[in-house]
Amino acid sequence: MLLGTDKKGRTAWHMTADCGRFENLQIVWEWAKENLTTEDLKNKLLLDTDCEGMNALHMTARMGNLEKFKKVREWAEEKLTTQEIKNKFLLGADNNGRTAWHRAAKFGRLDYLQILWEWAKENLTREEIINKLLLGTDSEG
Repeated sequence: MLLGTDKKGRTAWHMTADCGRFENLQIVWEWAKENLTTEDLKNKLLLDTDCEGMNALHMTARMGNLEKFKKVREWAEEKLTTQEIKNKFLLGADNNGRTAWHRAAKFGRLDYLQILWEWAKENLTREEIINKLLLGTDSEG
């Protein structure tokens, strides 16, 4: 049930990260911790994407719940390697080439951008920040 998907490849985790309440996201995470392995928490929750290629960080960057966004970051720091944070979260792009940075910028989420900026400084090189984060383009250029 936790990992069942709808037609768009979204699990209960995706739907809660995207448009659910913060408390519900915490409940799904706790259920998952009780029933899934650490690898499944990483690969089937944090790193898993829907049919649009969006992971939980993309979804929370878009939907405007800062509490959820911060919590997903916290869980990522607990469960993911530095390389996974770098390549799958900070620089990970959806099917349109959009990163969480793009999504936060598109929706005017300045507080999210500040958090992503600080996280990027901790995990990316100067060149990656400039070339991949700041100057990175999506499918629309």
